[in-house]
Amino acid sequence: MSATSILVTGGAGFLGSHLCERLLGEGHEVVCVDNFFTSDRSQIAHLLDNPRFELIRHDVTVPLFVEVDEIYNLACPASPVHYQHDPVQTTKTSVIGAINMLGLAKRTGARILQASTSEVYGSPVVHPQTEGYWGNVNPIGPRSCYDEGKRAAETLFFDYRRQHGLDIKVARIFNTYGPRMHANDGRVVTTFIVQALRGEDITIYGDGSQTRSFCYVDDLIDGLVRLMATPDGFTGPVNLGNPVEMTVRELAERVLELTGSASALVVRDLPQDDPVQRQPDITVARRELSWEPSVALEDGLRATINYFDATL
Repeated sequence: MSATSILVTGGAGFLGSHLCERLLGEGHEVVCVDNFFTSDRSQIAHLLDNPRFELIRHDVTVPLFVEVDEIYNLACPASPVHYQHDPVQTTKTSVIGAINMLGLAKRTGARILQASTSEVYGSPVVHPQTEGYWGNVNPIGPRSCYDEGKRAAETLFFDYRRQHGLDIKVARIFNTYGPRMHANDGRVVTTFIVQALRGEDITIYGDGSQTRSFCYVDDLIDGLVRLMATPDGFTGPVNLGNPVEMTVRELAERVLELTGSASALVVRDLPQDDPVQRQPDITVARRELSWEPSVALEDGLRATINYFDATL
């Protein structure tokens, strides 16, 4: 599908700003919508002079009336620090925001992509996680506002598909990192890099044996664009992430090595409902999108370290 006008909600955020860049680079007109709850205008300041870029300050929990061909719905705080700050608003953003964007897609006939999350799998008892796994999620815990909000959003997307025939795409995004992450977002890559650069102790929660799989932002954005371009018959959900699994302690040691920091590793209690394993099965992405990550962890970490070294 060749679109000329594309709406990106959460477009000034970490992923959104990179997506806006990519779409503008492909010659599209981009409407960026953001309420700046966790993002900042500086993220997209370099795009403001582009005549094909429009910025609208708006909260997706309020209906929006624009004319577009495609919608990427990325709006929602994505780190525990941010989404637990106002959990009710987080749930509203996921659920009411999805309803409003789906309503917009229904009215305009736009194709719409939902940025879902690996957190729909909760603390998985299936490893690695495939799209057919229904998850193991605590519905009443401190992370539930995000986990269940995203699960409800997926439900809405597929119900709009069944009931109204909408052209939907659903991406389940696994841990993604890179330049423009928020320095205080509490995510493990950001936290380790910032602590190492500042010479502070590096905090590992639990014994550090819990695993994660880290995908560089450029790879993730490429996956989203490829998913949006698939035929109407393919809806997903599709896992987008790096299947190379490593422990949190291994990541901390890699960051120490790349930064040359003398920071010490210190252990803290594991937060409630923090998953002990996270690894995507990307068989579907390989088959349907001809996609898999290509940026090596060391290269991605170097780029991210250089970004924070220049901005802290």
